[in-house]
Amino acid sequence: MYLIVTRSFPPELGGMQSLMWGLSRELSKNFMIKVFADYVEDHKDFDEQSSFSIERIGGIKLLRKYRKAQLINEYIKENKINGIIADHWKSLELIKTSKKKYCLIHSKEINHPKGSSQNKRVVNVLNNVAKVIANSQFTKNLAIELGVNENKIIVINPGVDPAQELNKKTLDKVESILKIKNPRLITVSRFDKRKNHEKIVMALRNLKQIYPDIVYICVGYGEEEENIKKLVKELDLEAQVMFFKNISDDLKNALLAKSNIFVMPSIIYKKSIEGFGIAYVEAAQYGVPSIGGKDGGASDAIDHEKTGLICDGNNFDNVYYSINSMLENKKYLEYGKNAKDLVSKFYWSNIIEQYKQILN
Repeated sequence: MYLIVTRSFPPELGGMQSLMWGLSRELSKNFMIKVFADYVEDHKDFDEQSSFSIERIGGIKLLRKYRKAQLINEYIKENKINGIIADHWKSLELIKTSKKKYCLIHSKEINHPKGSSQNKRVVNVLNNVAKVIANSQFTKNLAIELGVNENKIIVINPGVDPAQELNKKTLDKVESILKIKNPRLITVSRFDKRKNHEKIVMALRNLKQIYPDIVYICVGYGEEEENIKKLVKELDLEAQVMFFKNISDDLKNALLAKSNIFVMPSIIYKKSIEGFGIAYVEAAQYGVPSIGGKDGGASDAIDHEKTGLICDGNNFDNVYYSINSMLENKKYLEYGKNAKDLVSKFYWSNIIEQYKQILN
């Protein structure tokens, strides 16, 4: 039996939650597993439908990690365990066992200055596991720079499920919303500084001169939302930018499928980094190529000049040039076809084989 220890798990929504759910579900097809997850509202219906055991740990956040570690340590003593897989170094910090431990790393959570007390804690945990599983080559390199033993690190990209067939009614709805607007750029993400909506909006002001009917579709919410809306107003782009939030997955996917380019030229903001960018892969499933930033793990998800472009998100001219060069001669059609043809390598059915190799 393998224990999966996670702080992020459905029915809560988010990239980490999807990753830990996909990993747990796929591993359960090959191994006995038990998940120890943090308590979330309305978890009962979700847990009852799962094919494996999920134990939820609640209480005050500060004390929760101690209680959770105590429960796991006791469970290990009383049961035959092959190993423990954790979503975060903090999930392993208080677990005392000689059983094999595996820790996923994503970039932001390990990005503490070398030699700082946080960095020492990270390195202490990660150098005492059987394998560190980095979500991208970028995250692996970051971990090595910060003092993690290179021989312990393996790169396994996050997995996705094959895209569901889209509902014709929803696709028609999207066409009626967008009408003649063309070409179509889209970003599906939280509004935060790292995602770099600002540069795309600024590039849009120039692109509007060449493509008067261009539209930029923003799906998501977050702390930068009001700042972006203010910028859109200042630049007189209200006819070119559309905001969507709290929409169904069906509508989100239909908006994606009806777009030409997924744009998210991420940057490093403070300690926040795009470790991989599953959103680029989700776009690729619908034949939509991506523009990602050179800072972070986007180049694991985007094959530069094949399935999209990698640009310098800090450089306005580079962001503008990348979008324009993909729109010119409809280059996005070729990149989009390549993206769709190559996306299957990210399917969970393929990704899980890499986990099985480590565990076996």
